[in-house]
Amino acid sequence: MAFSLSRRGPSKFEQASDGSMTLIEHVRELRNRLFWSSLGIIGGLIIGFIISGWVFDVLKDPYCSLPSSWAINAQGERVCNFIVLGVADSLILKLKIALWVGLILGAPVWMYQLWAFIAPGLHRHERKWAYVFVAIAAPLFIGGAVLAYFVVKHSLAFIQEAGILGVTTQLEVGAYVGFVTNMILLFGVAFEFPLILLMLNFTGVVSARKLMSWWRIVVFLSFGFAAIATPDPGPFGMTLLALCLVVLYLIAVGVAFLNDKRKGRGKEIYAGLDDDTISPLEDDRDPVTAGDRIEAPSPVESPLPVAKPLPLESRFDDMT
Repeated sequence: MAFSLSRRGPSKFEQASDGSMTLIEHVRELRNRLFWSSLGIIGGLIIGFIISGWVFDVLKDPYCSLPSSWAINAQGERVCNFIVLGVADSLILKLKIALWVGLILGAPVWMYQLWAFIAPGLHRHERKWAYVFVAIAAPLFIGGAVLAYFVVKHSLAFIQEAGILGVTTQLEVGAYVGFVTNMILLFGVAFEFPLILLMLNFTGVVSARKLMSWWRIVVFLSFGFAAIATPDPGPFGMTLLALCLVVLYLIAVGVAFLNDKRKGRGKEIYAGLDDDTISPLEDDRDPVTAGDRIEAPSPVESPLPVAKPLPLESRFDDMT
């Protein structure tokens, strides 16, 4: 018994790549991508709600490690001294922590869905470099988050030691957790700065020499950003963050030089000239003189005989 195998049609990825997918199909695909992304975040949210207590213990450790944060409760036990101002603040804080954990744990799902939606619009070599940049972006963000946690821990210690000694502090728990998470997000995004420079270089927007010429501006902006971002007024956190940003910038410039050498950039005809240099013009112009005189053409005689017009009387007789 013979079976006829029907050939599979083009996949959705192929349809989106060659432009054969209609607008309604794009909208339906976006709806499906958002649905699966939401499921991934909800799954991570459930797990985050379960482990939110452990996450809170990690977040409160920089504050609870300070001697001024401990107090004696009614049972005579030493506890970390937080205060809660609202009735539902404790539950809202737990939901916020669960949402943060859900976004992190569900990142493989919603990032894949996002990538699957935009990847058909990219060329093959663009997709290859996108994989590399995403693989680099995750460790950079994690490194910035770890540095933020380290800076917050030492910054709080500096602030408490620089203040009046022997005073017990009480921080509002929601404001404290929001402060720590904002610092982690800020430092993580700041560590993506060298990746942006590499993207500009790999796309041919700027060369490595141009990036290197910005080193004074980059150092100034790094220290200015670190002075604003770090919570303590001391030089420790600011210097540490600024030095990390400068080192990442130098690494990005080094990779950009290797990329330019691989692609043969810098060997163009105008590579050794500055942007403000005027290119020389070759002055080999011929003088403008009067042109040759053009004679008027002579009339052309027709080889066919020209019929003579009839007299007016004969034409009148023909009409009558």
